[in-house]
Amino acid sequence: MPSSEPSPTGPVHRPVTDESLGTVLVAVVTNLGIAAAKAVGGVVSGSSAMLSEAAHSVADTVTEVMLLASLKRSTKPADEAHPLGYGPERYIWALLASIATFVGGAVFAVYDGIHTLVHGEEPGDPTLSYAVLGLAFLLEGYSLLVAWRQVKGEAARMAAPVGLYVKHTPDTAVKAVLLENAAALIGLALAAGGLLGAQLTGSGAYDGVASLLIGLLLVWVAWELGRSNARYLVGRPLPAAMRAEVREELLSVLHIEGVLELTTLVQGPAEVLVAAKVDFHDLASARQVEAACEDAEAQLRERFPAIRRVYLDPTPTPLPPPPPPD
Repeated sequence: MPSSEPSPTGPVHRPVTDESLGTVLVAVVTNLGIAAAKAVGGVVSGSSAMLSEAAHSVADTVTEVMLLASLKRSTKPADEAHPLGYGPERYIWALLASIATFVGGAVFAVYDGIHTLVHGEEPGDPTLSYAVLGLAFLLEGYSLLVAWRQVKGEAARMAAPVGLYVKHTPDTAVKAVLLENAAALIGLALAAGGLLGAQLTGSGAYDGVASLLIGLLLVWVAWELGRSNARYLVGRPLPAAMRAEVREELLSVLHIEGVLELTTLVQGPAEVLVAAKVDFHDLASARQVEAACEDAEAQLRERFPAIRRVYLDPTPTPLPPPPPPD
């Protein structure tokens, strides 16, 4: 079976990974400082929503450290033990990161909110908390802007609407940063509302409700990220439109008459495997079949730089069944 492995000089399409690394690093540094500030503000003010936000930032920091590990490990070159490379490790670590968001942020926030509603709390001085929330909003906003610029740029390169790109992107690390920072800004607004409600009424119920809503928000983020990564771990093909283009490109190669079966597998944001059963011209020589396989690889990788491996299986078109006897 003629096959082709990516050559060192072929289009590797690494900029996405490098840009993703920068996006995650910005998020890590931002959340680490914010988590400490929120914890101090929560202790001083006695606000459960602020403490939930501190847990939220700690969970985000742990999540992003795991994403950094995923970016590092998934780019290791293929070896004898892992002949198809380490790309899927990105999704394993990202799945663990979504679990960390759920356990470290959502569970604590929901518990703290329910505890406050049941037992009440004595509101303290919220001045420091307001200052922390304002600073956190600016830092989280900057981190979100970095992630948004990358997502917008990638969507433009794929000629896809931003919403559709975020839903289907195989770069789940950037999707995680985008969703977590968007959730962080919403959580900050909820925490501020809880503080204000408690300050105006003297009741900690507002703060408890805010904490509960922050927890439910994190449950949704963890679920969405977990589901996205699980899909790629199970194995996802290229979108239908791109599969059709791959088939069209194969059929344009000299001596290829038909594509009987086409399999595509996304192994990472810039790592796609293509395998196909191909019907070659009956009169094509072995040398021409080999040349056609090389041409098919070159054309596919030029049109889709993320395609790293191409395997073509010469397969004759099945003959129609004989007519039934009279």
